[in-house]
Amino acid sequence: MNKAFYIIIRGPLGSGKSTISQKLAKDIGAEYFAVDRVLDEFDLTKDKEEGYISQKSFFKANEIIAERADKFLRKGKAVIFDGNFYWKSAIEDLISRLDYNHQVFTLRASVDTCISRDEERGKTHGEMAARVVHKKSTSFDYGIVIDTENKTPGQTLSEIEKVIRSFF
Repeated sequence: MNKAFYIIIRGPLGSGKSTISQKLAKDIGAEYFAVDRVLDEFDLTKDKEEGYISQKSFFKANEIIAERADKFLRKGKAVIFDGNFYWKSAIEDLISRLDYNHQVFTLRASVDTCISRDEERGKTHGEMAARVVHKKSTSFDYGIVIDTENKTPGQTLSEIEKVIRSFF
């Protein structure tokens, strides 16, 4: 049996997804994929639905990213996906494309914390984007919810790695 698995780390802008995902990938020797990069790379951000990037755009990004990830998963290498995943359908679509063990983590933080963290980045998305994405991405939970509000990235990472060890 193939021991490969993948992890989806989702949550609002500024919740710590990219920081945690990249560190986790390094710690466990996994391949890292950023959904936002694929959306940008293939110019999939223009099609809107309810004011957000459309589900159709996310499904197309999933098609691309799943094909890339499957090459690593088939070789037994773990994969980490990082994205807002503010459409539940986008998470379910990605999972349906990859028949491997997986776990989804939802990172949570208040909108003010997310705005503050975004302002500390080199390339900020801005307060309005942080508020809009926070509202949509926190409208539902999926998988294991981890509150990052008063935690360092290291504390959040430890929490996730503990769960991973128990599952995989």
